[in-house]
Amino acid sequence: MPLPSDDQVVQVSKDLVAALHAAAGGEHPGYRPAHAKGFMLHGIFTPSVEAKSLSSAPHFTQTSTPILARFSNSTGMPQIPDGDPNANPRGMAIRFNLGGRTHTDVIGHSTPYFPTRTGAEFLELLKAIGDSGPGAPSPSPAEVFLGSHPAALAFVIAPKPAPTSFAREQYFGVTALKFVSAEGNDTYFRYRIIPVAGVETMDDAAAKEKSPNFLHEELTGRVGESPVSFKLMAQLAGEGDVTDDATVHWPESRPVVELGVVKLEGMEANSDKEQKHIIFDPIPRVQGIEPSGDPLLDVRAAVYLISGKERRAAA
Repeated sequence: MPLPSDDQVVQVSKDLVAALHAAAGGEHPGYRPAHAKGFMLHGIFTPSVEAKSLSSAPHFTQTSTPILARFSNSTGMPQIPDGDPNANPRGMAIRFNLGGRTHTDVIGHSTPYFPTRTGAEFLELLKAIGDSGPGAPSPSPAEVFLGSHPAALAFVIAPKPAPTSFAREQYFGVTALKFVSAEGNDTYFRYRIIPVAGVETMDDAAAKEKSPNFLHEELTGRVGESPVSFKLMAQLAGEGDVTDDATVHWPESRPVVELGVVKLEGMEANSDKEQKHIIFDPIPRVQGIEPSGDPLLDVRAAVYLISGKERRAAA
């Protein structure tokens, strides 16, 4: 997983890591600058027949693939209570271990929205929020930014209720990617991760009554009794759909196909150690799945790598 070759992308990514640390009240060594609080599980992925027809990726063509999954709260604050509204949107990342040092990841969060098209715009948003504390002018820098960036405003005002369980939440891939079949056919898509148990949320008042770590506690008990399953889905782009802008939604009439079942079988024994070491990658880097032209992909990959090296050094 190398850094992008574009120096400007790398600099924006470094600035984003610094801005995310600042938004969390300063750096928390050994933790991510975003989605700092989390834990990991292990399990198995079993592909559907349709997945093999869309992509020649190994985890879609072999019988099953061992996986690791990480659930997380938003923000870079590792002690944020699970019931805090700022802990939304939640995150889910899945690593497919393909043998040796080969792997590929799926990364999603619990809203189909993303505030900006580029990393530079996201940096502007973080800086505007940072400059909008007590004593800021009216309208504040954040209000000015949101007033001129409709996608960011849509992200902010979109409902983000707390889940009753990480196993009762749905997660959405931020950027479009491209399947390539064994026959060479291309299909653009976005991931969705749908809980087999169904989506169940609660309002802010109910969430605040919960214990600070209720999501971890609930899922530990749940997976201790039986595996927790999700369906890995893909919304397929239609003719003319925008594939290089994460802020543009595709019509809900577009087909959504099942790629397989993610079955989480237990808590990862060395979760704290493993999540400090693992660096998830939004770029697939595997046969049968290719990046789109979305500019967020390189920036997100660089942010994950830069912050991952920080975590490893701290550990």
